[in-house]
Amino acid sequence: MSQPQSQPMSPPFDGGAASAAYRNALKVIESVEPTVAGAIRSELADQRESLKLIASENYASPAVLLTMGTWLSDKYAEGTIGHRFYAGCQNIDTVEQAAAEHAKALFGAPHAYVQPHSGIDANLVAFWAILAQRIESPALAKAGAKHVNDLTAEDWETLRRELGNQRALGMSLDAGGHLTHGFRPNISGKMFEQSSYGTDPETGLLDYAAVRAAAREFRPLILIAGYSAYPRRVDFAKMREIADEVGAVLMVDMAHFAGLVAGKVLTGDFDPVPHAHVVTTTTHKSLRGPRGGMVLCQPEFADAVDRGCPMVLGGPLGQVMAAKAVALAEARQPAFRIYAQAVADNAVTLAEGLAKRGARLVTGGTDNHLVLIDVTSFGLTGRQAESALLDAGIVTNRNAVPRDPNGAWYTSGVRIGTPALTSRGFGADDFDRVAELIVDVLTGTTPSAAASGAASKAKYSIAEGVAAKTRDAAGELLARNPLYPGLELD
Repeated sequence: MSQPQSQPMSPPFDGGAASAAYRNALKVIESVEPTVAGAIRSELADQRESLKLIASENYASPAVLLTMGTWLSDKYAEGTIGHRFYAGCQNIDTVEQAAAEHAKALFGAPHAYVQPHSGIDANLVAFWAILAQRIESPALAKAGAKHVNDLTAEDWETLRRELGNQRALGMSLDAGGHLTHGFRPNISGKMFEQSSYGTDPETGLLDYAAVRAAAREFRPLILIAGYSAYPRRVDFAKMREIADEVGAVLMVDMAHFAGLVAGKVLTGDFDPVPHAHVVTTTTHKSLRGPRGGMVLCQPEFADAVDRGCPMVLGGPLGQVMAAKAVALAEARQPAFRIYAQAVADNAVTLAEGLAKRGARLVTGGTDNHLVLIDVTSFGLTGRQAESALLDAGIVTNRNAVPRDPNGAWYTSGVRIGTPALTSRGFGADDFDRVAELIVDVLTGTTPSAAASGAASKAKYSIAEGVAAKTRDAAGELLARNPLYPGLELD
């Protein structure tokens, strides 16, 4: 027997009012640039007609989306609440304050900074705030100055030498870390003398003893925890112990799993906010807000974090901060906890469905919101698997696996996640069916040779009829779980 039909996890909205709002908006846009209006319409259609399994994507509510299309966009507001470099910022102060208060209440954080435009921007703010708090303050004290503007050229030269010799220790990219955790081509890998910790070669799990040993040897200023492709929980209490032992600042990037923290799925030792000195996040992904970033921190870092603009950031985006406030208000509602738990439960169902059909999973499963498939068991690269799944209407992204022989471009894995389809109301039976469809496509896909006859890491072929059959089956699932039901553009 199939499951009872689940209800969409998106916040409730008036479909008729939303339809009228978007129809009118599109008419205005179309009168100026029809191509853009057409692309907006097509994007909604594409998202409605595909199985969105990219772990870092979700669906924001119409209230969040509509908030971004307002005249708050037209105001410059460099600075912080009550201390701007432009006049007339009282309304920006209001929305920024609302977003910060919601964030503090939602996560139990002493301080929140909601200006970052993205997760990378949030990490840059955090890095420089830590450097400022740990380096500028001693420099000021040594020089007998009260403000950085009082430092002499000689003081700054000393400071620059100090800044050029800082160390950061983060999770390696192939183990599931993010490129902003010290990956050499990224600015984080150029700001710091950097080293990485990985995962156990046999289990794929974090080895805290190995992290401790690496920290003792490397003595980092910043120990970075968090991930973008690690399918397990992290014990942040242990990470804080390690940081304290070596005198490091514990910085946690929870961009991927912030929704699970907000929804109280990750608590105690697995909630980073009580344990980290500084926490960064995006506000979309599992948190289901607008594209943007945010920094939470302990009081000792608050002043430095609040200097994100103009230290690192340009002018804050008032319309996006307002949308963050709306999304965070939504996340404080009881329904969001139900949603977050469903995200985690559905990920387990998806992992079990894949494993029982023969897929090889990194770490053997999941206990967060994402699953990482090692597609070499199907004879494919990540790029081939990603492309074949897309042909069949399943949107994923290729991803490196630990010690990946195919590197970061072609990869050997595919990362999938449950936040978006859970927002549509997908439940256990739905995700088991999704697992079946994924395995059917990967089993029916074979590598193709390049034009030269050599083996290709990109070319592939799908057995006849597999893609069409999968699209039809996906269409049935999507029809039972409509996206923004009641919202019609025509």
